[in-house]
This record gives sequence, structure tokens and C-alpha cells, in this order.
Amino acid sequence: MNKYALFAFNGNAMCFVHVLLNALDLKARGAEEISVVIEGEAVKLVQELETSKNPLYLKAKGEGLFACICKACSAKMGVLEFNESTGIPVMGDMSGHPSMADYLEKGYQ
Repeated sequence: MNKYALFAFNGNAMCFVHVLLNALDLKARGAEEISVVIEGEAVKLVQELETSKNPLYLKAKGEGLFACICKACSAKMGVLEFNESTGIPVMGDMSGHPSMADYLEKGYQ
């Protein structure tokens, strides 16, 4: 199976949970590699999910499915310091944001 990059932009917790469900499902079905990139308003959800110890979030984190959290969006949304403390890389090689092109160049869909 192939490699998949899932970019979560929406700040709605229900939408984000569906990204996590799909990431975990792809991994369970034998996907070679899954990379969840947390972008846009979704960066605000990290603190909520960490502090509430959301089991689905913690499972995805424990399985190493999170590639990174957007640095620019974290700064803009006022959660940069917290997000940097999570152990998930905070990145922004494209004007402060993670680049989709980088994932495509590495063979991700």
C-alpha cells in the first residue's frame, strides 16, 4: 500500500476526529506510512485533546501518526508555546507552514 499525508485544517473537533479515524484505519489496513499534518484552525485542538487525554488522539500520537503541527498557524492562534511542548514537531518550511509539495515529492498521496 502507499504513503498518505492527511492535512487537518478545520478547527472543529468532530472533523479532526475523522482525520484521526481515517489515519488509524489506513494504518490498520497496512498503509506503508501515514503522516497527519495539523494546520489552520486545527492547531488549537491540540491543547484541548492533550489536556482532556482524548483516547483517539493519544492512540494516534502513540503510534507516531502526527508528522507536525504548523508553526505559523500555532503562532497566529496563540498556541505555539503549548504545541511546542507536546513532543510533536512544530514546522513551517513554506512561509511558516508545512509544505504539501514536500510530501508529494516524497511519494505521499
